[in-house]
Amino acid sequence: AWYVPCLASLETLQELCRKENLRCKSIGITNRSLKSYEVEYLCDYKVEEGKAYYLVKWKGWPESSNTWEPRKHLNCPLLVQNFLRDKNEYLSRVREGKALKVRNHVKALKPAIADYIVKKAKQRIALQRWKEELNRKKNHKAMILVENTVDLEGPPLDFYYINEYKPAPGINVLNGITTGCECADCPAEKCCPKEAGFILAYNKRKKLKIQPGLPIYECNSYCRCGPDCPNRIVQKGTPYSLCIFRTNNGRGWGVKTLQKIKTNSFVMEYVGEVITSEEAERRGQFYDNQGNTYLFDLDYDSDEFTVDAARYGNVSHFVNHSCDPNLQVFNVFIDNLDLRLPRIALFSTRTIKAGEELTFDYQMKGSIDLTSDSAEGLSPSKKRIRTVCKCGAVCCRGYLN
Repeated sequence: AWYVPCLASLETLQELCRKENLRCKSIGITNRSLKSYEVEYLCDYKVEEGKAYYLVKWKGWPESSNTWEPRKHLNCPLLVQNFLRDKNEYLSRVREGKALKVRNHVKALKPAIADYIVKKAKQRIALQRWKEELNRKKNHKAMILVENTVDLEGPPLDFYYINEYKPAPGINVLNGITTGCECADCPAEKCCPKEAGFILAYNKRKKLKIQPGLPIYECNSYCRCGPDCPNRIVQKGTPYSLCIFRTNNGRGWGVKTLQKIKTNSFVMEYVGEVITSEEAERRGQFYDNQGNTYLFDLDYDSDEFTVDAARYGNVSHFVNHSCDPNLQVFNVFIDNLDLRLPRIALFSTRTIKAGEELTFDYQMKGSIDLTSDSAEGLSPSKKRIRTVCKCGAVCCRGYLN
C-alpha cells in the first residue's frame, strides 16, 4: 500500500470533520468535542444599539461558522489586545506612521481594516506553528523564536529545517573514522588537533584562541573523553536562544541573538545540502535571477563541493550579510577528516549585545576578506549578477558580490 503524508493542518482536518458532522478520535473530534468552541482569532467589530460585538473565528471550525459575539462572552483578553493593536497599526500606516488613539464611538470597521486584521491573525498563527516546528526539529537546548512586526509575510513555503549536512547521492560526509584520542585531559595531552598537526582551538573558557584561516579539530565519537570535554564545542550546537525576525529595510528575514554573546564564542553552524561544484554552478544560475545567496563553497582544501542552504538548512539560512560582520567563518573537522568536506562554524568576532542582529560576510573565504572584483564565483555565493548591498555599514562595499 502507498502512504502519502497529509499536508493539511490539524485545524483544517477538524474543520472538515465539523463541517461534515464526522467523528475522528485520532484528531480529537468526538461526540463531546464536536460542539466545543474556542476563540481562534477576532475578525471584525461593530456596535449595535450601544453594545460592542466582535466577529469570532472559532478554532477548528470553518469560517462559515463565524459568529458575532458581545465582548462579555469572550474570555480572551490577549486576542482582544492583538485585535486592537492590529487595528491601530493599520490606521497608523495609512496616516503615514502617526499614532492614533482608539475611538470608542466607531460603529463598524472598514472592510480594508477588517481584512488586514484577519491577515495579521492568520500570520500570527502561522508563525507560531512555524516556531513550534523549528523547536521540535532542532537538536540543541537553546530556543528559536520567530517575529514579524514589519509586514504580512509568513513562514517560507519551501524551507526544511535540518541539523546537519544533507549530502547529495554519492557524497559521503562521514568518512568512516574509527579512532579517537585516548586523552584523560584533552588540553594537556596529544589530542586530536595535535594528531592533525595543529593546536587546540579553544582555551580553558571554551573560547576560540586560534586565528581565522586555521582549522578546528574537535574530539570525535571514538575519543575517550566525555561530553564535557573542552574540545567539544561546535558538535553541541548553538548555546544561544536566537530569533528569526523580519527586517524593516528590505533584507527579508534576519537573525538576532536574545542573549549576550562574548567574543570568540561559537554561535551556530552553517548547514544545508552538500552538492558538487558542477551542480552548484547550475543552481547558481537559477538563484542569480532570484537574488538569493545560499551557496557556500567548501574550499578549505579544494573546490569540489558546495553547501546549498536554499531549501534545507538551520537558523543560519536566515543570517544576513554585512560588510562589517560580527561573525567569522571557521572550518571544522570532527567525524570526517576529509579536507574537502569541512563543517562550517560561525564564531563571534566581538561582544554581541542581546537583541543585536547576527551577520557574516558573504564574501568571506576562510579568513580572507575579498573585494567585489576578486570575489566573482567564490564562496559563499556563486553569483554573477551584482546585487546591491543593504547592510548599512560605514565600510559597505556597495554590492554583495
